[in-house]
Amino acid sequence: MCKTDNSKIPAGRFGRWLKEIIKAAGSGGSMDVPCGECRACCTSSYFIHIRPDETETRAHIPRALLFPAPGLPRGHHVMGYNDKGHCPMFIDNACSIYAFRPLTCRIYDCRLFPATAVWEIENSKIKAQARRWRFELTTDEERKQWEALQRAAAFLNEQSACFPEAYLPARASRRAILALRIHEIFLKFDDDRDIRDHRREIAGEIMTLLSEHKTD
Repeated sequence: MCKTDNSKIPAGRFGRWLKEIIKAAGSGGSMDVPCGECRACCTSSYFIHIRPDETETRAHIPRALLFPAPGLPRGHHVMGYNDKGHCPMFIDNACSIYAFRPLTCRIYDCRLFPATAVWEIENSKIKAQARRWRFELTTDEERKQWEALQRAAAFLNEQSACFPEAYLPARASRRAILALRIHEIFLKFDDDRDIRDHRREIAGEIMTLLSEHKTD
């Protein structure tokens, strides 16, 4: 279902990908990921979050497959997986509801892991696939964006003490998404030492930014 070789896969222009994933994450759009034969994310024992407003998606998933999402308000559900670890809607090596797949699936893109250099990935199949991606960095702007995104992810990992206890997500995939949301803060830094020297101020800026997003 997913090649296990180490051959490299073109991930596309980094700047274009960054704009697309930010737009998808913000507007509920979808990512066009060149998965090829890989089906790792469909077969990795994942619980898929289904939001209350995903009415078309819900209409195509048997009600018996949906369970209340722990820690979320009423109306949020998760869809589990079968005894093989496969999504129950994954049939004949393909998504049987692809046109109506959940938003979680639409915006999932394992290119986020090499983009953020977050490698503490829980699933070995996804980690192997993610390591094969290679972005094109052809402009100074793209290289600066690349560095800012990776610095954002590194900051979350290395400076967790600057945040309240349990404020940051524990899962690598969640931290990678968070790095995407805050990476612009790090565009103004050219030196890792400056980041360390201003870590308290940066943490405060991050928390302010996230608080503003919650009230949007």
